[in-house]
Amino acid sequence: MAYLPLSTANLPDPAIDPAQGSSPEDYFGVGLWVGNNSASNISVTGIGFQPDFFWGKLRSFGTGHRLVDSIRGVTKMLYSNVNNAEATESDAFASFDSDGFTIGQDTTGGGLNYSTNTGVGWVWKANGSATLNEEGSIDSQVSANTESGFSIVSYDGGSSAGTIGHGLSNAPDFIVIKNRDAGFSWTCYHESLGAGYYIQLNSTDAQTATTDWNNTQPTTNVFSVNGAEGRINRIDESFIAYCFHSVEGFSKFSSYVGNGDPDGTFVYTGFRPAFVILKRTDSGGSWTMSDSVRDTINPITPYLFPHDSAAEATDTSNELDFVSNGFKLRHSSRNNTSGATYIYMAFSANPFKFSTAF
Repeated sequence: MAYLPLSTANLPDPAIDPAQGSSPEDYFGVGLWVGNNSASNISVTGIGFQPDFFWGKLRSFGTGHRLVDSIRGVTKMLYSNVNNAEATESDAFASFDSDGFTIGQDTTGGGLNYSTNTGVGWVWKANGSATLNEEGSIDSQVSANTESGFSIVSYDGGSSAGTIGHGLSNAPDFIVIKNRDAGFSWTCYHESLGAGYYIQLNSTDAQTATTDWNNTQPTTNVFSVNGAEGRINRIDESFIAYCFHSVEGFSKFSSYVGNGDPDGTFVYTGFRPAFVILKRTDSGGSWTMSDSVRDTINPITPYLFPHDSAAEATDTSNELDFVSNGFKLRHSSRNNTSGATYIYMAFSANPFKFSTAF
């Protein structure tokens, strides 16, 4: 049997490879801005692509997380920290642009452009306008980027269990669904929990046993929903789903167990993260969001809560190191309690070609 020499030239290229003309920065980005007290729109540039999904929050003021996508339209707002139905905000978010996005004038206040408060927006590229997907028993409108493993899925619920096409080339590892028409919680599927559990984005609750997913794992074509739960399927109501799967060198969705030590657990992702979301699942605990743009030097300290409108916290209880092939916890309790299980979602700053070497 022949063996190749140990050389970077002989390692497989990442799925998103700068050598082949693509980079993580083509699909995910982070933008910062400072509010101008509703004097004018704020253009955030330098993202490098036109996003299709925006998740934004004022960092220095206690107002809700805003989620906007190109399928629902820029005036249609959902809030990750509450279970409210979709709202129309005419000037909170203005547009998705060729090199970023524009924050609206927000004349009503309390949104994304308030006084001199700082803001952050995490953005993903899907595939522009939605197309009809008929792969499931329930038709969907989908904007899917198969290279980066991300799709936006819009569908109308039915009266019975069904399947919904997601448009990706692999089974989703993470799905976030919201009923747009009614006040139901955000419902999340995560591959580490499996189809027998869900976890709520707008809550600190632990994982909950469920039949929401019809006890069926997602496939390469569809995900399954039952017919009895208004969180993800109800007749004459509309839903939006954000679907992700891991892509080598770009994204990772998995879990780890805390060790309760300040020299905390190391989590291997195969790339240096740009953005990490963490949540304890075996017991109640906060979701936390950390990125390498709000804090560029290890340890990464500032964090926000997807389930809470609170302003950004900067204490040391959530310190992380973002390293070349993953992240390391730097606290003995938050996100690192001994024996506790945590799920994570991580997106890359740069591809790491050595990711298949371990």
